[in-house]
Amino acid sequence: GIGDILAKNVKEFFESDEGKELVDGLIASGITFEENEQIEGALSGMRVVLTGSLPTYKRSQAEALIEANGGEVASSVSKTVDLVLAGEAAGSKLEKANKLGIRVISEEEFKKMIGVE
Repeated sequence: GIGDILAKNVKEFFESDEGKELVDGLIASGITFEENEQIEGALSGMRVVLTGSLPTYKRSQAEALIEANGGEVASSVSKTVDLVLAGEAAGSKLEKANKLGIRVISEEEFKKMIGVE
């Protein structure tokens, strides 16, 4: 959940001599790093907000499906969000998504996107 500018600055730091020295020092002191595997799927690279009650899925199930399909679940609507999954009684998040021109989909559209019948 960081923006493009901060991500660019972090990347540049770790590519610099100072950043490389820091990482080398951490490794020398016994710290290990794990690689996070990027999940590829229908929602790869997308930030998705859930709002309202979904007819079939509990919120936790929908969040797991988003992540299993490469997406990232966001808690609030902003210009960095790509998609809003809206159920019944969707309120202010839906309104804000519409104002910002963010694509809003139903559970049925969501199922089609991720290949669930």
